[in-house]
Amino acid sequence: MARSLLCVLAALLTLGCAAEAQQGAPAHALELTGRVVDAAEILTPDFEQRLTARLAKLEQETKVQLVVATTPDLEGRTIEAYALDLANGWALGDSRRNDGLLLLVAPAERKVRIEVGRGLEASVRDEDAAAIIQDAILPRFREGDFVGGIEAGVTGLALEVTPFPMKEAA
Repeated sequence: MARSLLCVLAALLTLGCAAEAQQGAPAHALELTGRVVDAAEILTPDFEQRLTARLAKLEQETKVQLVVATTPDLEGRTIEAYALDLANGWALGDSRRNDGLLLLVAPAERKVRIEVGRGLEASVRDEDAAAIIQDAILPRFREGDFVGGIEAGVTGLALEVTPFPMKEAA
């Protein structure tokens, strides 16, 4: 178990936080039903409600749309391609600012990804997203605490985008 966990951690460390769309990749697999899409059914209804309210407040304060999604299956694809397809298919963030954020968790594959819209790359850099995954999310996930990991991830992302005033779309 420790060896497989180390392999997963090594794989996560080597993953960049930006990905290019794969040609011919299928359309997004999950339906956008709100700020929290728990298709893997790992979150409690109470936490989903609290998280939804928190994400709405973050969007109101910063104009940044952050969606948290869990998926039961990556359908044989990389988490990078899957997350990018979701973010693009769901058209997260303002289309002119390209300032959407996606926190994607695939618990069965033991993968997590933060997809950052190009308009936020100055405030949520690849190394920031990697650090949030490594330092805030994964320690809690290793203990089976998906709620705590997601909450810590959202906190880290909120800290990255809150100090940066966003310009209104022209």
